[in-house]
Amino acid sequence: MTDYELPPPSAFPSLSKEDRITIITHLLERSPALESLILPGFSSMTSYGELVAYSRALLLKLASESQNDPRKREVLLEILAAHPRLGARKIDSAHSVAEQASLQGETEALAALNKEYEEKFPGLRYVVFVNGRRRDVIMANMRSRITRGEYELEKIEAVNAMCDIAIDRAKKLGAALE
Repeated sequence: MTDYELPPPSAFPSLSKEDRITIITHLLERSPALESLILPGFSSMTSYGELVAYSRALLLKLASESQNDPRKREVLLEILAAHPRLGARKIDSAHSVAEQASLQGETEALAALNKEYEEKFPGLRYVVFVNGRRRDVIMANMRSRITRGEYELEKIEAVNAMCDIAIDRAKKLGAALE
């Protein structure tokens, strides 16, 4: 996946801004909006579990506030769009490539579902914790969420999936969560 090794949480206070951004990118994908949200409290975190919990709390608050605030909605959508579409041919994140390996070979079906999802939920990107789950399971989940049709719930599902992915990535990169 990647040769990157997460520094120990005891190093958080002394890390440069660039090193903190690198950690955020490895755990949650590259997003300047996400970095701006998380960086102010980053150095006070004492574990990767706390960092992900902090990120989840900030993102869920943003999701809630975005319902009535167009600027916050724009920021949230930018953050969620940092995750690649399932089955995309070009994925920049080595983590996402490895995580989506079980989805290769269904690009037309996934492309159609992605299109349908994004038409149903304008501005949102379908985000799910794949973690080796079979293609049919992921596609059934996507279909179920499209059918359910609850925009506000989709924002929450996407945020929680992002953070679940971050926990898994931290573990794979050798970090203890506590």
